[in-house]
Amino acid sequence: MYKLIPSTLLLISCFVIAGAQAPSAPPVKSGFEYKLLATKRVTTMEKEMKEAASAGYRFLEVANGPTAVLGQEALILMGRDRNGDQKQRFEYKLLATSKTSTMQKELQEAGDAGFEHRGQSVYIKTFSNEVIVILEREIDAKPKLWEYKLLATNKTSTMQKELQEAGTSGFQIIGVTVGKSAFGGKEVISILRRMVQ
Repeated sequence: MYKLIPSTLLLISCFVIAGAQAPSAPPVKSGFEYKLLATKRVTTMEKEMKEAASAGYRFLEVANGPTAVLGQEALILMGRDRNGDQKQRFEYKLLATSKTSTMQKELQEAGDAGFEHRGQSVYIKTFSNEVIVILEREIDAKPKLWEYKLLATNKTSTMQKELQEAGTSGFQIIGVTVGKSAFGGKEVISILRRMVQ
């Protein structure tokens, strides 16, 4: 028979103790989680965005178009870091209207409350079309205040002139949408902003 020297006994004991310990913690989840919101009603979309935001999701993208099942839908993609703190950090406002004057007024009210433009699209409905705008505000941060300007025209030469005038006044372009809207047929719709000093 072989004799075990003390150092060998110590090594075997370490292996036995290590094997008897509780199983290791599950691996940390890596990557991102996404939530795709799809609806035919923009009022439902804002509610669903707020619910996703309360679970730590943040707005990523907005689109509109025909889907295989429900026809025309508004689509919003939200995401969150699987390893991050999943508490709510942002709140959202969704504006939807077919009137330029209404959208300009609502945009400015949101800007006065510290909401920032994050995306826009033309939502094609059964009987009318609407421009939808997504705005975001960080809950725990000091809000920046913005002055917004909405330009809508069906002539690119007119849009060029109006964009140039707005740019000279310090407005920066933040979103452009081309599509049919009740603003006046097929139009170019531009949203600009400048920070309130």
